[in-house]
Amino acid sequence: MDFPLPQVTPLTEPFWGALRRGRIAFQACACGHHWLPAREACPRCLGTDHGWQDGSGRAEVVSWVVYHTAHHDAFKDRVPYNVAIVALEEGPRLITNILAPHDTLRPGMKVVLKVEEEAGFALARFTPAGA
Repeated sequence: MDFPLPQVTPLTEPFWGALRRGRIAFQACACGHHWLPAREACPRCLGTDHGWQDGSGRAEVVSWVVYHTAHHDAFKDRVPYNVAIVALEEGPRLITNILAPHDTLRPGMKVVLKVEEEAGFALARFTPAGA
């Protein structure tokens, strides 16, 4: 079974381009708000005076689940696997995976970006800080 691939659009290409360069990027508005995923207008002020900014790659774990059943055939050989929400140091939150044993995950755990290639795409995953 083929890996489900993200759809790259003109709106999301800066995010994917940054990952290809080993960086994480998010949108930043003139009002000071930063966000992911990409959207046409700022979710805080609804303004369109925004651009893309590279992040530090540092984040902390907000929440996670561990899947013991694959809900897509492409993941059947990966169970159990985690799906986590991390808060980037700059504020945006991102759905990702933490590359660490599941029993070591904790809320507030400091993690750092680790870009990994999957089916030709650079994907944002995270590892424990200092590992």
